Amino acid sequence: MIEARHLRVLRAVAATGSFSAAARELGCTQPAVSQQMKALESSAGTPLLIRTGREMRLTQAGEVLVRHASGILAGLTAAEEEVAAIAGLRAGRVRLVSFPSGSSTLVPTALAALRAAHPGTRVSLVEAEPPRSIEMLREGDCDVALAFRYGAGRAEWDDLVVRPILADRLVGLVPEGHRLADAGSVGIAELADESWIAGCPRCRRQLVDVCEEAGFTPRIDFATDDYPAVVGLVGAGLGVAVLPELAIESVRPKGARTVTVEPAVEREIVALTLPDLAMVPAVAATLDELTRAATRVGADRPAPPRARRSRATRA
Repeated sequence: MIEARHLRVLRAVAATGSFSAAARELGCTQPAVSQQMKALESSAGTPLLIRTGREMRLTQAGEVLVRHASGILAGLTAAEEEVAAIAGLRAGRVRLVSFPSGSSTLVPTALAALRAAHPGTRVSLVEAEPPRSIEMLREGDCDVALAFRYGAGRAEWDDLVVRPILADRLVGLVPEGHRLADAGSVGIAELADESWIAGCPRCRRQLVDVCEEAGFTPRIDFATDDYPAVVGLVGAGLGVAVLPELAIESVRPKGARTVTVEPAVEREIVALTLPDLAMVPAVAATLDELTRAATRVGADRPAPPRARRSRATRA
């Protein structure tokens, strides 16, 4: 195998015409130049230099190598500089996939901070809900996936690096004129007879599980992946819903009130990447900024309403 250091020596010998002059140019000894030339000729399998007294000239094979050496070494230098830029976060690219409520709350804060700290790092964003976002990560279609889970199936991510970001509590959403609109805390069983508006498929399954644990099956009249649509339907008095706090924060709940739902249910927000990608500086910086964004989002949240149980619950 031809090594770059040998090509540098060959180019210096060809330019100066002798081992001693090449050694002076390269800052090494004449024997070291001679040894590297012998190693290069051994790798090439043919003589590269013709020595006639004090003169030295290239063979045809030597001329070919010298002709290619400049391009090879220039390309290697460019590659080294580009890799150094990526390692130093002066350049680089991160492909991020996120679920919608994460895209509107955590992601903007994280990416703004990342750009301010490392303006040479570019981040692209597409939206997908888990499990599709996890498939994209495993298939090489993204570098970081912002996702969530509700506690079950923790072994499904054992092959990934999992960075905990935020515990996102589910809150109730009722119309302003609802009988429980002023209740600070509501048992989910008190909503058993209501018309329900459900969100994404994974959230929908979680809603059914929680309701069934409370002794009833929710009557889901509307289902949509669009959180603003859920809020709009509730605000219009068409039903009640349970949504993650992040989803509420990303939408102004016009005509609707939020209430604390008991028993408490949380979804775990996490950032995921592959083990090898976790060592890439730009990916690691993105994970760090997503974690910091969660801290800022949590600090900006208003204090929860003072818990005041409804009459039905107190009874």
